[in-house]
Amino acid sequence: MSKDKSFSFAMGLIAGVVGGIVAGVLYAPKSGEESRKELKEAACELYEKHAPQIEEAKKQAFESVDLMRYKLERQFRKINNSVKSKKMHKAKELEDIVNGENSDNEFDY
Repeated sequence: MSKDKSFSFAMGLIAGVVGGIVAGVLYAPKSGEESRKELKEAACELYEKHAPQIEEAKKQAFESVDLMRYKLERQFRKINNSVKSKKMHKAKELEDIVNGENSDNEFDY
């Protein structure tokens, strides 16, 4: 299994476990205070039990975000440079047109 697929699977598994715990606690016929206490305990137990996997998932998520940010910034710079280049080209064309008209006028006596 590739790194991205295993990461996605792990994140899905964690989300499913957390969702199941939350749903189970919220639908249990207990008082709100007791349910919140159990939910907090379950979340802490889950974190303690799977801390290395959670930390690895966070690390991979941050690396993916950083990579995506880098790629987006690079694309933005390319697009920005392309727009600037086209503006410069249009300005040069306009300058050539204006200079061409002026040079024609200079020879009109």
